[in-house]
Amino acid sequence: MRPTVLLRGYSVEVRRLLIILSLCALVGLWLDHVVWALLVGSLFYLAWMVWQIRRLNLWLLRKNDEPPPESSGIWGDLFDNIYHLQRRQVQEKNSLQAVINRVQETSAALRDGVIVLDWRGCLDWWNPSAQRLLGFHSSDQGKSVINFIRHPRFVSYFEEGDYSEPLEVPSPRFTSKQLQFQVTRFGRNERLIVVRDVTQLHKLEQMRQDFVANVSHELRTPLTVISGYLETLSDSGTDLSPPWQRALAQMQQQSKRMSLLINDLITLSKLETTESGHNHKPVNLEPLLHTVKSEAQALSADKSQTITLEVQTPGLQLQGNEKELHSAFSNLVTNAVKYTPAGGKIAMRLWQAHQQIFFSVSDNGPGFDSKHIPHLTQRFYRVEQSRNSGTGGTGLGLAIVKHVLLRHDGELQITSEPGVGSIFTCVFSPPPMSH
Repeated sequence: MRPTVLLRGYSVEVRRLLIILSLCALVGLWLDHVVWALLVGSLFYLAWMVWQIRRLNLWLLRKNDEPPPESSGIWGDLFDNIYHLQRRQVQEKNSLQAVINRVQETSAALRDGVIVLDWRGCLDWWNPSAQRLLGFHSSDQGKSVINFIRHPRFVSYFEEGDYSEPLEVPSPRFTSKQLQFQVTRFGRNERLIVVRDVTQLHKLEQMRQDFVANVSHELRTPLTVISGYLETLSDSGTDLSPPWQRALAQMQQQSKRMSLLINDLITLSKLETTESGHNHKPVNLEPLLHTVKSEAQALSADKSQTITLEVQTPGLQLQGNEKELHSAFSNLVTNAVKYTPAGGKIAMRLWQAHQQIFFSVSDNGPGFDSKHIPHLTQRFYRVEQSRNSGTGGTGLGLAIVKHVLLRHDGELQITSEPGVGSIFTCVFSPPPMSH
């Protein structure tokens, strides 16, 4: 409502009141009853106001598009402005409804399921894809989502509230399907769930794992035969000419490298295919690390490196698979031995802090730029300068480390500086072990 309109209506109403009171005063003077005349005039004006209020109330109760009653003064302004506010509200409601319809049409076209939950975790709205994937019905609105997705992993994921990573579980409706759930918070603790059918991706990943596992096992036997014949030829190599001796040495070197690659592929395949927690039992870390240190010293004998082990917290135990942990720690130390130059220093350290267990391997090797850190645990990824270093690594060591740590509630932290060295730290956040 504009200020000029307000003032005009108010001034009209004041003039009307003054005119009524003036007429009543004149009539009162003429009849010699001024007070009674003014009282009658005031009652008349009050009755007129009550009548206007009744007209306003009846008009509002009709709830239709009927124009407002005709009036003047402040009441005319009130009727007109309420009418304009109603029209504006209707327009805004229609615009909002158009946006809602557009969003619903867009979400209905999505192949992914979209579910909106209220602050209690109960179903508020879902699109047709979610209904198709999870079998919702209109009568399910207001019910807890856990009533429909009862997989223990989903229940734990939903109740813990850490939605930084999506979760994959079998479909509660179709056992042959694999679904991925991504939860996002919004509003007042409301949640949006995006459900994606990843069955095909799951099958492709399973095919990849099976292919790697099968090919690795199939290659092991012929490679063993080839290595055996090369070893036999090497033992009787005195009759061979120098060019053939060099060729034989290269073949043996490549055969050994291929054997290491197959062993790492088989290890990685087992880590990917076996269930986490397999054969877990309390593992004494200090004796295990002394074994790893002895193996590393044997490997670095020709490079005169200094390898140390510092155990700041003796007697530490970790619930896990000893063979897997040995593989992870050994890969970290072996990498340090390979990439640290002769005469270098490699330090192994074990300690506990803030209910977490830490194991680090540091070296004074060439180091690398921090841009490589996010990619180091990818299969076959090599830092450029080490790719040409002739170390003979398989490129799978850190991928194995990452998978082992994931299976033991751990993570790998990496820091490095070119020309200074690198530090690889395993951080374990284990649950308390029962005695």
